[in-house]
Amino acid sequence: MRFLPLVAATYFMVCGGPYGLEDILGMAGYTRALLILAVLPFLWSLPTSLMVGELASAIPAEGGYYVWVYRALGRFWGFQEAWLSIAASVFDMAIYPALFVLYLTRVAPELTNGSRGMLWKLGVVVGCTLWNLKGAKVVGQSSVALFCLLLAPFVVLVGMALWRWHGHGVGALLQPSATTDIPGAISVGLWNYMGWDNATTVAQEVDDPRRNYPRAMFTSAVLVAVTYILPLAVVALAGMPAEQFSTGAWVDAARLISGPALALAVVVGGMINGVGMFNPLMMSYARVPYAMAEDKLLPAVFKRETRSGAPWVALIACAAVWALALSFTFERLISIDLVLYGGSLLLEFVALVVLRYREPELERPFCIPGGKAGAIAVGVFPALLVAFAIWAARNEKVLGLNALFFALLVAALGAILNALIQHFQRRTA
Repeated sequence: MRFLPLVAATYFMVCGGPYGLEDILGMAGYTRALLILAVLPFLWSLPTSLMVGELASAIPAEGGYYVWVYRALGRFWGFQEAWLSIAASVFDMAIYPALFVLYLTRVAPELTNGSRGMLWKLGVVVGCTLWNLKGAKVVGQSSVALFCLLLAPFVVLVGMALWRWHGHGVGALLQPSATTDIPGAISVGLWNYMGWDNATTVAQEVDDPRRNYPRAMFTSAVLVAVTYILPLAVVALAGMPAEQFSTGAWVDAARLISGPALALAVVVGGMINGVGMFNPLMMSYARVPYAMAEDKLLPAVFKRETRSGAPWVALIACAAVWALALSFTFERLISIDLVLYGGSLLLEFVALVVLRYREPELERPFCIPGGKAGAIAVGVFPALLVAFAIWAARNEKVLGLNALFFALLVAALGAILNALIQHFQRRTA
């Protein structure tokens, strides 16, 4: 995978276009939503990108973040890192087939009525599995094409909105939202800006990873911020009320600003968003069981590959697990996903600091400035934001349980599984 496919794949692993931002508007209004989206890159995306840039260039191993934590903190925490990431993926990956169906419903509701919606979701899972079996290079190259198709309607939308707005004041920009939920808006913003470490799990399949990972992180970070902020700003200037925004409302914005043709293009883009995000994320997550099998933390069967180098057993196993979560709702998925992902992300920042102390001579083609103090400081704001996300989810329910209690149960299950695997390995040694 070369530089541009890596950028496109990273972009989809993090954002996949402006889709998914609508709820921030409904919760915060335009001004506060734009402020949240402008500030979070500096407090959340940039520190994470710096951490990923250093560790991915220093340790470009298949398995990425799992390998970093294993190397820095040992087997137990390496297993926990992998477990939390895979557990988070169960809830994260169910979101994208749901978005595909949501946008399909906008143009052809009869195709998604009843059980048909679930069949479409399963179709996304199966189709992306077959796609991934062709290997990381194919997934990366296709992400470039999907990136262009996805953003084309928004280029037109931005142009039409600016033309409509010209000389007509501030539009809806300063209008307050009818309902305000700033903690919820920040949580959705964090979810829309997370996932910078996902691309690192395919490091051995990337061309010149020591050079390309830091460049890809920073390029993708700029692209994500621009494609979030610019469409929201111009739609606000064009006068669309914030309270009309909920998941899927970009279609209404396109229809209001330009007409039915652009609305249809945005619908197609929303469907591309669902597939475009699911596909490279499947590539990413499937490499974690593969790397664990290399370290004998999982059965050796997970190391089996296709001729193109795709870990086919891991891909099929992940797809089967993700299919089980397809019935969860969008809001519940975001809350538990943030809590679980936050735990794994904090372990990566800890690994960054530990490796600075334990392996000071490790070659680091890209190095966070400021020495050991810089490595510690870069994780402060992400840690605070993870704590905030946990606080914001304190009243959320998952499967009838408090979201935080549910997350603790998931983490405890990882520790139990690690102990059982170690016990089994000792018995069979």
